[in-house]
Amino acid sequence: MNFIYIEELVTNCKNGDTLSKEKLAEEFRPLIFNISKRTFIHGYAIHDIQNECYKTLFNCVSLYNLEKHRFVAYASNSIRNNINDLIKRIKIRSLTEGNDALSLHDDVEKDLPDMDISLEDLLCEECDYQELRLALNNLTEEEKELIDFIFYKNNTVQTYAYYKNLCYSTANLKKKVTLKKIFNYINLHYNQNEYTN
Repeated sequence: MNFIYIEELVTNCKNGDTLSKEKLAEEFRPLIFNISKRTFIHGYAIHDIQNECYKTLFNCVSLYNLEKHRFVAYASNSIRNNINDLIKRIKIRSLTEGNDALSLHDDVEKDLPDMDISLEDLLCEECDYQELRLALNNLTEEEKELIDFIFYKNNTVQTYAYYKNLCYSTANLKKKVTLKKIFNYINLHYNQNEYTN
């Protein structure tokens, strides 16, 4: 990397030049690809890891002191540290919420679910499906398309963003808002049923 050129790009980025932002991302692309290729984080695709790296890079631009003249080292270390912190957070989370949190003891058979599905469970499951269908019908056409594309056709948010010509963060926000809308609808419907029964 040409350190002087990078410093110029960072200065231009701080002044709001979007072309310099793209060039800066291109300069750091080999480092980011290398890090993301060698990193495995449960629940994260390689593109998610790359997006985390780019997010850190542009956060570094906004926090960087132009008088230091050491942006490459600062950004490179920040990207690596952020990925390491992410790995630690996911690891801690899996120890408390995931399969690693499952403790086995002598009476484990009592805790495991019965393989035979009772009629009551089957009816409850059918009710859940009906509530989900009602919640999905409550969405806009664009939201239905997003749910269909990501959850029923097993595409990633990044593929949706590319397909819709959106940036990844906007597509991810749309997904979160849509899921929250479904959750709120089902929760409201559930609470209304609680009060009527």
